[in-house]
Amino acid sequence: MNCTGNAMLNLMHMRLDRKFNDILFETIQAKPNQFVAKIAINRPHRLNSWTSDTIDELIEAFRFVQNEKKIRVIILGSSCDEAFSTGGDVKERGNTGYKSTLSGEKVNVLELYDLIRYIPQPVIAVVKGYAIGGGQILQLCCDLTVAADNAIFGQNGPRVGSFDGGYGSHLLALTVGVKRAKDLWFTLKRLNAYEALNWGLVNYVVPLAECDDYAIELARKIIDLSPTSIKFLKYSINALIDGSYGFTHFAHATTSLFYGTEESKEGRDAFKEKRDPDFSKF
Repeated sequence: MNCTGNAMLNLMHMRLDRKFNDILFETIQAKPNQFVAKIAINRPHRLNSWTSDTIDELIEAFRFVQNEKKIRVIILGSSCDEAFSTGGDVKERGNTGYKSTLSGEKVNVLELYDLIRYIPQPVIAVVKGYAIGGGQILQLCCDLTVAADNAIFGQNGPRVGSFDGGYGSHLLALTVGVKRAKDLWFTLKRLNAYEALNWGLVNYVVPLAECDDYAIELARKIIDLSPTSIKFLKYSINALIDGSYGFTHFAHATTSLFYGTEESKEGRDAFKEKRDPDFSKF
C-alpha cells in the first residue's frame, strides 16, 4: 500500500475509533475497506458486571456501528479471561433499579438487547469465563456465540431478588427447551462450555487462547457474503418470537425488491458465470 493509501486507512481508523470508560472499542480491518468492530465490557474488578453507565456506553457503541456500513460484523466480548459478564452489578442497584450517572435516567437493558437483535450487522459473542445472569442473557441475544473452554453459563436472579421475564426466559426456552430453561432458572444450574454446546446455547467451543482469532475468522466468512441477505435473514429468524406473521409478509416484499438491486444481480451473475461473487462494493 502506498503512502496515500496508508494515510487514508489511518484516517478511517481514527474516524471509527471511540473511547469509553466502562467498555473498550476498536475496529479491525478484516477485508479491504471492510471492518469488524470489537466491543468489550471492561470492568474486570467486578467480573464485568455492568452498571447503567455501562449499558449507556454499550448502547452508544452499537448505535455508532449501526450507521457505519464499512463495519460488517460486531464481536462482543470482555476485557479479561475470567468473565464475559455477570450481569447487573447488584452493589449499584437502588430501591427501584439502576440509574445512570451519564443521563440521570433509569436504563432498561432491554434497549440494548433489542439493539443487538435488530442491528443490521451480525453480532458474535465471545464468552470467556463466567456468563451469569444478565451476562448469560446478553450472549443469548447475540447471533452467534464462541465459547472458550473455560466458560460457565447460568442464571442468578432468584438468589438476589431479580428475574428476567423477557428474552431471559422465553428466548432461553426457545433456544434450549422449556424444561431446561426452567432448570436454569429454578435451580440456578451452571453449565460448562461443552454442556452449553450440547444444549444449543452456544455455537462453538474452542480453547481459551484461540477464541478471539476464531471469532475473527467467523467474521471474515460472513463478510464474504451478501450483507443485505444476512441482514434480512437475521431479522426474519428473530421474528420467530417477535411476531412472525406480519414480518413474513414484509420479508417477502423486501425480497422481491432486493432481486432488482445490483447486489443481488452480482450473486446471480456470478453463479451463472461460475465465478466467486464480489460483494465488497456493497
